Amino acid sequence: MRQIVPKVVVVGAGMGGLASAIRLARAGCEVTLVEARDAPGGRMRALPSVAGPVDAGPTVLTLRSVFDDIFESCGQKLDHHLTLLPQPLLARHWWLDGSTLDLTTDLEANVEAVAAFAGAPEGERFRRFHELSARLYDAFDRPMMRAAKPDTRAIARAALKEPGIWPALLPGMTLDRLLRLCFRDPRLRQLFGRYATYVGGTPYASPGVLALIWAAEAQGVWAVEGGMHRLALALARLAEDQGVTIRYNAPVARILRQKGRASGVQLADGHSLHADHVVFNGDPAALLAGLLGDGPKDAVPEDRIHPRSLSAWVWSYAARAEGQPLVHHNVFFADDPRREFGPIAAGQMPEDATLYICAEDRAGGQVPDGPERFEIIMNGPPGRPARPEDFAQCRSRTFDRLRQFGLTFDPVPGEANLTPPAGFAKLFPGSQGSIYGLSPHGALASLKRPLARTALPGLWLAGGGAHPGAGVPMAALSGRHAAEAIVTDLASRSR
Repeated sequence: MRQIVPKVVVVGAGMGGLASAIRLARAGCEVTLVEARDAPGGRMRALPSVAGPVDAGPTVLTLRSVFDDIFESCGQKLDHHLTLLPQPLLARHWWLDGSTLDLTTDLEANVEAVAAFAGAPEGERFRRFHELSARLYDAFDRPMMRAAKPDTRAIARAALKEPGIWPALLPGMTLDRLLRLCFRDPRLRQLFGRYATYVGGTPYASPGVLALIWAAEAQGVWAVEGGMHRLALALARLAEDQGVTIRYNAPVARILRQKGRASGVQLADGHSLHADHVVFNGDPAALLAGLLGDGPKDAVPEDRIHPRSLSAWVWSYAARAEGQPLVHHNVFFADDPRREFGPIAAGQMPEDATLYICAEDRAGGQVPDGPERFEIIMNGPPGRPARPEDFAQCRSRTFDRLRQFGLTFDPVPGEANLTPPAGFAKLFPGSQGSIYGLSPHGALASLKRPLARTALPGLWLAGGGAHPGAGVPMAALSGRHAAEAIVTDLASRSR
């Protein structure tokens, strides 16, 4: 008897879509991946510059093992396709009073650096914070981040074995409150509080458990030689090697529904692709908004999508930098965090912004002679419409502020180099400009993200808007969860 090969259409070539397509192809499915733009990557995009393509999306790569696993599942090695550069210096942190702090992958070096920065007692407090973060990470890694569905019982069992993590799990324990228990120096609270922004929140409303992000970074941060967008290109090539058909410049108009289940997609050009399963690697909010037709409108509950996480103003450009010894990852802190997050909560641009700078071409430890590539991120509110004054205001609050730190760029980038919240809303339909999906605010927010399986049979989710959440490795893990769920579903239906 001729075996029927299951057909899968994956919508979107972001990390989740690529990861799911690769695994489904390896499992014997006929996979077609359709992407609206002319290159893979989704939010991991790049813009042209005189120094080459410059990243305009994620810049930090942690949990390398997630990507090693994708290549190894195909019998290949990541290092044969891509060069990852370990970053022993995780980030350089700057304050306007002239103080700086470098953090590395070496615990004892960090303790000494914090002691020199803020005094010996704070050095020991940092050691205790490091231990707390590591325990939180261990408690949540397998039952939360790597599980297809959050296993609250396993998390509870881990917490019972590690009573030292209980303070971080108490109801109402925000990241800011936890850090006030951990540190006396407000600069250290500000530094580790910024981890809330990694998942689109503020330290004043995000749960204390986000302190585990430090442990993820302390395990290692890598840069991709040539830019993060090279990771997407390598995964796309791997997908094609496994037999995945990738169609670029192929936006989807509708997800088709027949006999109560997803049955394929209709492209914007009117052509239909029929499938047994559809993986949607886009913002789940687009489904609820009806942007993919009426068929999947009820596939995901609204409380799994709203309220929205933060957006950002993102500069991507090439220039010569002078005045400060930048490294690959740099953070220039606001004087008053309340003047950053207060306006954002009110839908406004920060009055006093913390500015993150990725000096893309310094990942190897060298300073280029000519123009080099930079990405600067300033947090912003979702849902903010474009306003005529935004460009001039953002340019001033970015580059005038950096001038106060003694850092200048030549040339200062123009409007074409800026992606505002409204730009992200246009690039990613349904998102309202939110970069990270569901807001992380509230103790149970991480448990509310939509899972791979939706309420519409045959429709699955992958990407940063689905469980386990925002971040490059998390989005890739979501693709794994979607693929494994589909394979399980196919096996059960074949019995």
